[in-house]
Amino acid sequence: MSTFLENQNWRYATKKFDASKKITAEDLNFLKEAIRLTASSYGLQPYKVFIVESPELRAKIQPVAWGQSQIVDASHLIVFANVVSISEEEINQYVKNICETRDLPIESMAGYADFMKSKILSLPEDSKNIWSSKQAYLAMGNLMNAAAEKQIDVTPMEGFVPEQVNEILGLDKLGLNATLITTVGYRHAEDVSQHYKKVRKSQEELFTTL
Repeated sequence: MSTFLENQNWRYATKKFDASKKITAEDLNFLKEAIRLTASSYGLQPYKVFIVESPELRAKIQPVAWGQSQIVDASHLIVFANVVSISEEEINQYVKNICETRDLPIESMAGYADFMKSKILSLPEDSKNIWSSKQAYLAMGNLMNAAAEKQIDVTPMEGFVPEQVNEILGLDKLGLNATLITTVGYRHAEDVSQHYKKVRKSQEELFTTL
């Protein structure tokens, strides 16, 4: 079995974190880089990632996240916030980044820029929001895989009230919406969930070859 599959069998949605164990700065940077390198539609990365270290902020978030202990006990709390309505300016900035990174004249990317704008800016507002939130899920998946490689526990969460998290972190003022919360750290020895057998559909049930 490959190390990747071993890591996938090792990881689980941790229910109880050991509050005394903290992620090193080196490992945190590894996780941040894994998030940064995540694939996204057009490469736009229409989201921001907030690493909430402040105990005060985390204490405020806990009640609006169903009171889950992971919010305050995990080493780090990471909030993925999608851009609610991507703008022409954000696409222009992305194209500028491409040209600067690859040493290309801005004119050479005009056609691609216009193509992106025609596909994205014409979407209804709710569709833009849904589309960008899907990109944040890709980033969260990469975080989970990278963390498993380092034997760092990650619990992805949708159990929170986005509007209230937005208010606490001031996301709504930035045109952002809290899509996902992930708690990152190390499992507590008393977390019985770590001993449960992983339950997944069989390959025969899950896959269809056409």
